[in-house]
Amino acid sequence: MKHRPSSRQREREFQRQRKLNPVLPNQRDSAPRPEKAMRKHFRRQYARWLWPYRHALLAVFLLAVITSALDLVWPLALKAVIDLLGANRPYAQKIHLLNVYGAAIVVILVVKQGLDSYRSYRTTVLNSKVTFRLRQRLFERLLHLPMSDLADMKSGGIVSRLSSDVESVSGLIQLALISPGVAGIRVVLTIGVLFALSWQLAVAALIILPPIAAISFYWLRRVRPIYRSTQSDRTEIDARVNETFGGIRVVRSFRREPHEERSYAVGHHTIIRKRLFAERLEMVLEGAWGVLIPATVLTVVWYGGRLFLRGLIKIGDIFAFNVYIVQLLQPVWAIVSSVSQTQKSLAAMERVFEAMEMPQDKPDAPDAQDAPRAMREMRFEHVNFQYRENVPVIRDFTLDVPGGSVVALVGPSGAGKTTLTDLVARFHDPTSGRILINGIDLRNLRLKSYRSLLAVVPQEVFLFDGTVNQNIAYGRRGATDEEVFDAARRANADGFISQLPEGYDTLIGERGFKLSGGQRQRLSIARAILADPVILILDEATSNLDTESEQLIQLALADLLRSRTTFVIAHRLSTVTHADIIVAMEDGAIREVGRHEELMERRGFYYEMVERQRQSFGEVVSAVEG
Repeated sequence: MKHRPSSRQREREFQRQRKLNPVLPNQRDSAPRPEKAMRKHFRRQYARWLWPYRHALLAVFLLAVITSALDLVWPLALKAVIDLLGANRPYAQKIHLLNVYGAAIVVILVVKQGLDSYRSYRTTVLNSKVTFRLRQRLFERLLHLPMSDLADMKSGGIVSRLSSDVESVSGLIQLALISPGVAGIRVVLTIGVLFALSWQLAVAALIILPPIAAISFYWLRRVRPIYRSTQSDRTEIDARVNETFGGIRVVRSFRREPHEERSYAVGHHTIIRKRLFAERLEMVLEGAWGVLIPATVLTVVWYGGRLFLRGLIKIGDIFAFNVYIVQLLQPVWAIVSSVSQTQKSLAAMERVFEAMEMPQDKPDAPDAQDAPRAMREMRFEHVNFQYRENVPVIRDFTLDVPGGSVVALVGPSGAGKTTLTDLVARFHDPTSGRILINGIDLRNLRLKSYRSLLAVVPQEVFLFDGTVNQNIAYGRRGATDEEVFDAARRANADGFISQLPEGYDTLIGERGFKLSGGQRQRLSIARAILADPVILILDEATSNLDTESEQLIQLALADLLRSRTTFVIAHRLSTVTHADIIVAMEDGAIREVGRHEELMERRGFYYEMVERQRQSFGEVVSAVEG
C-alpha cells in the first residue's frame, strides 16, 4: 500500500520548501484544502495567469460587445420596413425608404460580420499565446518535479496534462470569459429593447425563461464530476498503453496480448459509459431548450396578435419581437451550454495548476553556492535514508572518499547500492546525516551547478530517438564532431558506428531499438566520456558487452577514471579488484571497507561473496561441459 504523509509532515515539508524557495505561494498549497476552496484558489491562479493578456482580452471583449450591439440594430430596421409597407404613404416615398432601410441593413450585417471575423481571429491568436506560455511553463515545472511525484503522475498523466488539459484550459478564455460575458450583455440589452417595444409582450415571452435557466445551471453541475472522472480514467489508460508498448517484448514473450487488449477495451468501455451518462444529462436540457424556442415564438405570435387587434402594437413589433426572442434565447443558451463545456475545462485547469503548484525538486537555498570544479574529497557523515517512514534503506553510512578514487559498491540485491549513488547524484537527499564535497554540504550547492559535475552510465541504457551523433553529444552542449568521434573511439563504439548505414548520422529509433544491447551500452559510455565529469557513476556499465569489448572498454576507462571520483556498482566482483575502495554493503549498511587484497585476507563478508560467485561460476561451467 502506498504511504501517504500525514498533515503534520506535509506542513513541515512546506515550511522547509518555503525557506529554500521564497517564491512559493504564501498559502499552504501543499496542505489539504476543501474541494470548493481549492476550485476558488485555482480560478484565482488562472486569473493571475491571464493578467499579462488583459489588454488583448479587453480588446476582444469590446469587439464582441460592438458586434452584439450591431445585432440589436438591424431588427429595428426590419421593423421599420414592415411598418413602412402598411403605412399610408406615397408609392415613390415607400420605394425610396425601402432602398435606404435595405442598404442600411446590408451595411450593418457586413460590418458586423467583418468585426466578428476579426474578433474570432484575435481570440485564436490570444488562445495560441496563452497555450504556448502555459504549456512551456508546465513542461519546465514537470522537468523539475521530484522523482516520486513524477512516478505517481505516470507518463500518461504527464502527456495528458501537456496536451489535452492545456488545450482545454486555453479554451476557458472563450468559454468562461468572452462568451458568457458578451452573452450577458446581449441578454440585458435585448430585454431592454423588448420592454421598450412592449412590456406586456415582453413579460409573456420571458416568464418561463428564469426558472428554466436556473434548472439548467443546477442540472449541469452534476456533469462536472463525471468529466473529471473520465479524464482520470483516460490518464490511467494512456499510462498503461505506454507501459504496454514500452515492454512489448515482455508482452509478446508471455503471450499477454489478449490480457492487454481486454484491459484496454474495459477501460475505454468505462469511459464511454460515463460520457454517455453525461450526454444523457445534457440531452435533457437540449431537448427542453429545443421546445422552449418555438414555444416562445408561438407565444409571441399568439399574444402579439391579440395586442395588435387591440391596437396596442404594430405588425412590425411582432416581427422584431420574434427576431429579438431568438437573439435572446441564443445567448441564454450559450451561457447555459458554456457551463457544460466549462466543466470539462475547469477539471483540466485544476489538473494543470495542481501540477504547477507542486514543490520543485530540491530548490536552491538562498545562500547556495556553485559547486567546486576540483573535488578534493567526498565525505558521508552518518547518512540515513528512507523512502517510507520507518523503512530505512541506507543506515548510518559513514565513509571518506578522496578525490579521484574509484569506489566499488558491492553487496547482494537490495543492499542499497543504487540508492546510495542516487544520493550522490542528489536524486534524493539524506533523511538524516550529510554528504559533503570539500567540506560543503551538497544541499548548500546549487543543484544545476552540482549536476554539471556528474555523469551516469546506468545498467538500463536510455537513448533518444535521434542520430548516433546526437545521443553521444547529449551530455555536452556544443560538442564538435571531432570530440564526438574521439569519445566513440575511446568507448570502443567507432567500429560498429562506421558500419551503420549513415554512420554517425544514422537514426537509432526510440530507446535505440535498432541497436544491440552492447552497442547501446557503448554509446552510453561514449556519452559519459564526452561529458568529461568530475564525478562518474557506473552501474555495471559493462554488463551488456561481450568479453572482448568489455576488455577494450575497461582499458579505455582506466585512463578516464584516474582523474575522476568514480562510484561503481558491481555485480561481478571480478571487475572491481583494482578499485581504490571497495564497500561491501548489506541491508543499507557498511559491512566492510578496504582494497581487494585486504578484504580477501580478512576472510569476512566480502571474501564469502567472492567465493560464492566463484563456486556458482564453476557449477555453471561444469553443467555446460556436462
